[in-house]
Amino acid sequence: MKTYSYTFKVKKEDIDFNGHVSNVTYLAWMTEAASKHSTSVGFGYEQCLELGGTWVAKSHTIEYKKPAFENDELQMETWVDEIGKIILIRRYIITRPSDNALITEGKTEWVFVDSQRFRPMRIPLELLEWFEKAQAD
Repeated sequence: MKTYSYTFKVKKEDIDFNGHVSNVTYLAWMTEAASKHSTSVGFGYEQCLELGGTWVAKSHTIEYKKPAFENDELQMETWVDEIGKIILIRRYIITRPSDNALITEGKTEWVFVDSQRFRPMRIPLELLEWFEKAQAD
């Protein structure tokens, strides 16, 4: 499947007491990347609500490879790895282009839920068709 990617710069507020990017910041970046990617293909938050649902995280996995520091320019890549009836697995890679360092690898299991009752619901056909098309590209 095609990846969605963009570059960004590490800000001062991203840094923890150890002088490198905070663990919580990586999670925020992954969530932001998922949202940006979905919005870029026409299935952002508002469109999902129109279909009666929204995505909630079931689990996040982050493996830290190397630290990143203030003012580092990083590249985020994300893609949908698997899709089932109610669960979508999204992967993430963050690299530092200046030295080709792999900074972080991550995975999130997203569950599609009814936006009113917050109970799992089948992923709408419109979303499934887009994912199938994207996987073929």
